[in-house]
Amino acid sequence: MFAVQASPIDVSVVREAVGRPGAGAVLVFEGVARDNFDGRPVLGLDYEAYAEMAVPQMEAIAAELATRWPGARVAMVHRTGSLEIGEASVVIAVSAPHRVEAYEASRFAIDALKARVPVWKKERYADGAAWKANAESPTTGVEAP
Repeated sequence: MFAVQASPIDVSVVREAVGRPGAGAVLVFEGVARDNFDGRPVLGLDYEAYAEMAVPQMEAIAAELATRWPGARVAMVHRTGSLEIGEASVVIAVSAPHRVEAYEASRFAIDALKARVPVWKKERYADGAAWKANAESPTTGVEAP
């Protein structure tokens, strides 16, 4: 399951997409809209995406993940439109035979998504708004450990 959607993300559906009997670990990551950035109050977020390119990039990330962590599966959904504080902007579910692989693959998935998937975020403040890059991604090459 790889999607970009304007409606709220159903976390249970994303999780179900990776569940299977051979998975000893299932991790779900939810990126949610927070109420501040660098000490400045944030009222909400607006996301835009180039879906025709975003979904193939998510699929490419999933293919890399499956090669690096055999037996792992991933599902990714990113939200677009206006989000209120506390709403999920991205949900990534990963399953793997063991927890170590699940944690590593999950970290790889969110870092790769932030670095490569064409999604743009605008933060709304009481006195205006600002577009933000995915600068919080800790890697640029997104290499596996």
